[in-house]
Amino acid sequence: MMVLHFLIQGRVQGVGFRWFVHREASELDLRGWVRNTEDGDVEVVASGSAEDLAELRESLRRGPRGSRVDRLVEHYLDDGEAKDLSAFRIEGAW
Repeated sequence: MMVLHFLIQGRVQGVGFRWFVHREASELDLRGWVRNTEDGDVEVVASGSAEDLAELRESLRRGPRGSRVDRLVEHYLDDGEAKDLSAFRIEGAW
């Protein structure tokens, strides 16, 4: 199991990006969360196999219709971060 943190920059708020990420990550059975940032970006923490995280990475680069991904910043987190993660969820949604 690996844990990755992604920051997606571009036109990623107001276009259904969090719901897109939730659907993609849930289909891959990843654990973690997605949320908007105050700076207008989208932040993702996901835990899973290297192969599933690679698929998520490609989905994040593509984004949903109406979005534009200008930059994808990625960091590996300590494996211990995974213990606090549960089923993939959207944080800050109503």
